[in-house]
Amino acid sequence: MRIVIIGGGPAGYESALVAAEHGAEVLLIAQEGLGGNSVLWDCVPSKALIVSADAMGWMQSSHRLGVRLPGGELHGESTVDMREVIERVARLANNQSTDITDKIEKAGIEVVSGYGRLNGPRSVSVTTAEGETFERDADMILLATGSNPRILPFFEPDGERVFTARELFELRDLPERLIVVGSGATGAEYAHAFARFGSEVHLVSSREQVLPDEDPDAAKVIEDSFERWGMIIHRQRRAADLELVDGGVRVRTERSREGQVIEGSAEWLEGTHVLFCVGQVPASKDLGLEEAGVHVEDWGGIPVDGVSRTNVHTVYAAGDVTGGMMLASTAAMQGRNAMWHFLGKSVAPLRSDVIARCVFTNPEVASVGISADRIAAATTEIESVTLQFSGNPRAKMAEHTDGFVKLHARRGSGTLLGGVVVADSASDLVTPLSVAVRNRLTVEQLAHAFTIYPSMAGSIQETARLILGRQPDEVVY
Repeated sequence: MRIVIIGGGPAGYESALVAAEHGAEVLLIAQEGLGGNSVLWDCVPSKALIVSADAMGWMQSSHRLGVRLPGGELHGESTVDMREVIERVARLANNQSTDITDKIEKAGIEVVSGYGRLNGPRSVSVTTAEGETFERDADMILLATGSNPRILPFFEPDGERVFTARELFELRDLPERLIVVGSGATGAEYAHAFARFGSEVHLVSSREQVLPDEDPDAAKVIEDSFERWGMIIHRQRRAADLELVDGGVRVRTERSREGQVIEGSAEWLEGTHVLFCVGQVPASKDLGLEEAGVHVEDWGGIPVDGVSRTNVHTVYAAGDVTGGMMLASTAAMQGRNAMWHFLGKSVAPLRSDVIARCVFTNPEVASVGISADRIAAATTEIESVTLQFSGNPRAKMAEHTDGFVKLHARRGSGTLLGGVVVADSASDLVTPLSVAVRNRLTVEQLAHAFTIYPSMAGSIQETARLILGRQPDEVVY
C-alpha cells in the first residue's frame, strides 16, 4: 500500500506510525517540524507557559505551608523572567518535535519538508522547502493540515503589540497591561497565565459566562479564581476595532443582543498589548480539493464520517481541518482510525460523546460525556450529583480546595453518562470517567473501585456512591 499524508501534526504522525506498523509505504509531508501546531505553537508551548505561571501561585502560597528562603519569605520575592520562560517553552517544544521525528525515522517513514497538493484522488504534487517538485501516486491520501488562528478584518498580528496565540511566543518582556479577546479555552488559559505572572489582564468575553462551552458551575469557579488574581472581565462585549497608539493599543468593544449591536454601547479599552483568541480556521485552502472532487464546507471544514472518510473513497481527513472538536487527542484518534479503516482493520466510528477535554486554567476544568445543555434537553431521567473538594483531605493538604466533581448518570440503570472535574489535577482525574463513559460502566462499578487514601480521586468514588444511593431500590445491578 502506498500512502501519502499531508500534515505533520498529531493526526499526521500518529496515522503514519499506524500505517508503517502494518507494512505500508508512507510519505509524510510537513510544512514545519513534526508535531505541527500542537507541539510547536499550541498545546505544548501553552501548557509549558502555564506551568511557569502556576509556579508563581506556588510561591504565593508557600508562606502558608511553612516554606521560607534564607533572608525572606519566598512569596515576597517571586518575579518572572519572561525571556527565560519563553526560551524554556521553545526548548520543550523543539525537544518534543525531535522526539517525534526520531520515532518516525525509526519506523522507516519517508518525511519531506514542504507542501502537498492533490492532483486527483490518487496523486499528490509535492513542493519541497528547497523548491524542488515531484509527484507521488497513492492508494490512500490523508489530509491532516490542521488549522490557523482566525484573523478578524480589523486587526493584523505584528508580533510586537498585537498577537494571536501563534505569535505570542515572540514576547520577551512581560506585558504590563494585556487585553485578551475571547474567553473560550485558549483565551482563558492565556489570561490566567499572564494574570499570575503579574500583568494587568482585561478579558473580553462575548458571553455573560467565561468558558461558554463548559459547565456553568465550573465556569463560575474559574471566574472567581480570575478575579481573585486581579483580572478584570468585560462580559457580554465583542471586539469591533483596534488602534495602535504610542506605547500600546486601543480595542473598541461593543455590547450586542441577538446579533445586533446595542447603540451607544461602544467602549474603548487601552493596553500595552492585545491577544486575540477568537477561534481557529481549518487549513484547507490550496490543497487541490476541488480538482480531486473532495467536498469542502464554505467555512473551510472538510466533512468526514466516523472513520474519517471524505466523500472521495481514497481521500481521508483528520484533525482540525475537519472543523470538529479541535483537540490534539481527537486529531490523533481520527488519524489512527482513518488508517486502521483503510487498511481493513477492525475500528469503531469515533463517538463524540466519549471525547474528554480539559481547559488548563487553575484550577483545571476537565469533562467528558453529556453536557449541561444536553441534560436540560434530555427526555430520560438523569441523576446529577456534585461534591466539592473542600472536604477532601488531600485537597486540604495542598490548599487545592477550589473545585468539585460532578457526575451524571441515567436514573434506573445507573449508567455513567458524563462528568466534570474542576481541580488542579483535573486533566488526570478525568481519565477514569472517560473509561467509564466509553465502556458504559455504571456508578456502582465506579463506586466499588478502590482509590488511594488520601487522594483527589477519592472524591470521584465518593460522588459515585452518592449517586448510587439515589437510585431506585428496585433496580438490580
